[in-house]
Amino acid sequence: MRLDSLLTSILPTPLTVSALLLCLASALVLGILTALVFTRGCRHTASFALTLALLPMSVALVIMMVNGSIGTGLAVAGTFALVRFRSVPGTAREIAAIFTAVAIGLAMGMGMLGVAVVFFLLSAAAVLVLTKLHFGAMPENAKALRITVPEDVDYESALPDVFRAHHVTATLEKVRTESMGTLFELTYQVNLPSAVPSKALLDDLRERNGNLPILFTNLGDKDSL
Repeated sequence: MRLDSLLTSILPTPLTVSALLLCLASALVLGILTALVFTRGCRHTASFALTLALLPMSVALVIMMVNGSIGTGLAVAGTFALVRFRSVPGTAREIAAIFTAVAIGLAMGMGMLGVAVVFFLLSAAAVLVLTKLHFGAMPENAKALRITVPEDVDYESALPDVFRAHHVTATLEKVRTESMGTLFELTYQVNLPSAVPSKALLDDLRERNGNLPILFTNLGDKDSL
């Protein structure tokens, strides 16, 4: 019976000022906590963190103003959420953060404080634990290699020899011409023996590409918000 009480709305009929303020304040607190959880340990902008903190309160107010109509409220709240992605594509983490905030706002708009709190706790625990365990992260030795070679270099045979000599597994992902076709920019996905490319590997690659640019980047860079 106590668990069933989580599904009971705290909003009276008709709506009172005190109940309205309680729901909005609770939504703001949960929004701030949601922003702290999702922005922890990753690059983010202050504007996105602020938006994430205020979103549950905004959604809750929309739901209350449409008299608890989930269909109408969800349509309006969904419009708010999609504004973020109209001009700039969002990352998967951004989408998860936005919809978590919207879900909390929907619960608070219906007056279900218990549901909102339980959902936040479960979401926060999942995010923190999975992030700590590096769930879905690429191995540290997985890199993207971007190397420029002259047009007279047979990269199909010259570079694989270097990779085999240094026990590097490499897959050619992309080839692009530069400088009116006099240079090739090659992009590889490589697995190195260690997390950091050795100097010997770099020296051999420089010898093959005539000391043109070589760039190793991590495939598992931190998400941005």
